Amino acid sequence: MGPSMTPGRTAVRLRRAQSSRRQPSAVSTRRSALGVRGSILGSRLAARGSPTGFTLIELLIVISIIGILITLAQPSYQRAVTAAKEATLKEDLFILRDTIDQFYADNGTYPLALNDLAEKRYIRRVPKDPIAGSADTWTLIYFTDEQGQQNGIFDVRSSSDAIALDGTRYSDW
Repeated sequence: MGPSMTPGRTAVRLRRAQSSRRQPSAVSTRRSALGVRGSILGSRLAARGSPTGFTLIELLIVISIIGILITLAQPSYQRAVTAAKEATLKEDLFILRDTIDQFYADNGTYPLALNDLAEKRYIRRVPKDPIAGSADTWTLIYFTDEQGQQNGIFDVRSSSDAIALDGTRYSDW
């Protein structure tokens, strides 16, 4: 320590320096206590006159993006619905044909109507044609004997003439 720096003088200088500092006001103390949130809230409060929400251009952009996505997804959705209907038709035709064969094996004759299969509990009910949309629209192919007499239902097909995804007619399945 030098001659001008005695321990007593240093303490006096430190006290003077501390007392000469400004004491923080109550407002600045609150701001520093709030930290970053206080500054964000302060800027929000300063812009209190402007309404919060979305602008018209933001809403138009979002709506147009949603419209584009729907337009892109629509063909894929329609293809999936058609494929599901075709799968259901194939399954229904398989079940009906198998049930007709079981009926013939048990009774020695073909059923006269599809309702006979349901009445004798070979199936619970006659399924709807998923393409035509009705249980009454199945195209029935009757078995004919040598004399040309129809002796019951031999086969079942869809009554729809629409074209499947594979290019064939549903009525040919």
